[in-house]
Amino acid sequence: MAWYDEAVFYHIYPLGLTGAPKTNSYGKPEHRLNTLQPWIGHIREIGCNALYIGPLFESVGHGYETTDYKKLDSRLGTNEDLTAFVEECHRQGIRVILDGVFNHTGRDFFAFQDIKKNRENSPYKDWYCNVNFWGNNEYNDGFSYENWGGYDLLIKLNQHNPAVKEYICDVIRFWANEFKIDGIRLDAADVLDFGYMQALRQTANEIGPDFWLMGEVIHGDYTRWVNEGTLHSVTNYHLHKALYSGHNDHNYFEIAHTVRRLYEMGGNRPDGLKLYNFVDNHDVERIYTKLTNKAHFVPVHILLYTLPGVPSVYYGSEFGIEGKKEQYSDDSLRPSLSLKDYESALEDNVCTRLIAGLGKVRQRVKALSYGDYKELVLTNRQYGFARNYCGESVLVAVNNDENEAAMSLPASNVPQYREMLSGETANVTDGHINIRIPACSGGIWVPAGGDVKTESAEETLAADKEVLVLSRPVKPAESEKYPQGKPAEPKPVKDNGMKQTQKEPVKSAIWEKQDNVKKAEPEKTGSKKPGNRQKEKMEKTASETGTKEKITADKKAIPAEPKPYEEMDIEELQQAILDRMAKNGPVTDRMRQDVMENVYHDSLVNWIKSFR
Repeated sequence: MAWYDEAVFYHIYPLGLTGAPKTNSYGKPEHRLNTLQPWIGHIREIGCNALYIGPLFESVGHGYETTDYKKLDSRLGTNEDLTAFVEECHRQGIRVILDGVFNHTGRDFFAFQDIKKNRENSPYKDWYCNVNFWGNNEYNDGFSYENWGGYDLLIKLNQHNPAVKEYICDVIRFWANEFKIDGIRLDAADVLDFGYMQALRQTANEIGPDFWLMGEVIHGDYTRWVNEGTLHSVTNYHLHKALYSGHNDHNYFEIAHTVRRLYEMGGNRPDGLKLYNFVDNHDVERIYTKLTNKAHFVPVHILLYTLPGVPSVYYGSEFGIEGKKEQYSDDSLRPSLSLKDYESALEDNVCTRLIAGLGKVRQRVKALSYGDYKELVLTNRQYGFARNYCGESVLVAVNNDENEAAMSLPASNVPQYREMLSGETANVTDGHINIRIPACSGGIWVPAGGDVKTESAEETLAADKEVLVLSRPVKPAESEKYPQGKPAEPKPVKDNGMKQTQKEPVKSAIWEKQDNVKKAEPEKTGSKKPGNRQKEKMEKTASETGTKEKITADKKAIPAEPKPYEEMDIEELQQAILDRMAKNGPVTDRMRQDVMENVYHDSLVNWIKSFR
């Protein structure tokens, strides 16, 4: 067992949260990182025990065009500030991982600047991919090179070069020694060379047995990345997509199918894949924006905290803020926030109270970290499963319907179960508990009387009271703490303060249904920077033919002996992936859409190679 097995992550994009300028003047350091010190206590208070923060190091703009891997960005402060920040996190029991942008650098990076100055005579001319001194680029350097995602601002490192590999491994050692961090999230891991990642893993193992490597991977067979030789975990974009669309479409089959597929990927073992689960991040729209019915915020997060994997909350989403992806800008996804504006959130913000309650439950109920997974009940609108650990069964039930639902769940041989968020109890009768789940809500049921594996009997009793206080339905305050406006007040009935009267269909346990809200469009995942040329080309093609699905239907089949994947264009790779999917079973409209929305060549190459 390692620290990350029981981690509940908080994710911060620091340049956004601190309100740093969009462009770095490389001037006198501004100590903005120090303004995040109060957030450490907030992170702990809402039940998180780990922090993923980044990018942090010197860059010219959004942070992913690195200028200096060994220097904190001048807009955030100094290396001493980062050392002190990590030290305070550790003092408060928060582990810290940083963003490792090791696929590409910015143009101000020393090796690229040397190539500009010395051209063919530069000792670093082989540090980047396909440097061609007979070509040119949009900056008129007089030479061309391979970039990332169509952006000449991001020059792709030659990961096969031993000097590059050793340099990046030295960077990891430096971060571990200088800042005492606990791990790294590898940016764009789905386009990293596997030999390169193996070297990074070896370096991580040298630092310590619990130094965590997590990678950003969008699609494919996650076991290609998550294994003893490469990474400990990857971002779970499969589940991310299923969680919001499964609620918007009232389709729990999509979520359950995704969970089954991922659990099978890990060998149907609780210690198989420990994926990094999330519902939003700095690249995709906020979950509150994506949900058609805002009341689904509750069951979405209950699933996030109880399904297999490591849960993560993106800064601000615990307050229920909005964030819509815009063309040519991700600013709305990475806002500047003041913690003072939310100082009473635990008392008057239902979103914050829910997240805090779930965080406490997750940390105390060990089955949610170590238990296996067993599906119990599945319909379009109700979903129940068990997490079993050391002979005990924790039951989870969610309901996406706008009406209350009755559910019967197989239970352990104990007299009674207790729901961790409301304190309700249910007797075990004929091996089942019969429960009623409020509209757009859910529950986490554990054997009553301290039978479930937690920290200790005394801590469990104290925890029960704390969780109940955090999770009890509240009357929303008239306050600017609600960026979306005041949630509707529940109408109580005799048997449950979370339920509404039955004179009309029951709506939300916490919010009333938001009527006439435009259905959230599936976002383009995996893009940190807008304006991708390939993306614009695909969108133009889609508009000319009517739909992206029409593009797929009109494509010609891949030849019997296709050219190498690396030489295929975007459309050929998409069609090749669809063909491989078809061999494994029916290709749904949603699967087809996922393929068509991925317009990144390296990612598609890795995706097609992931099929076995």
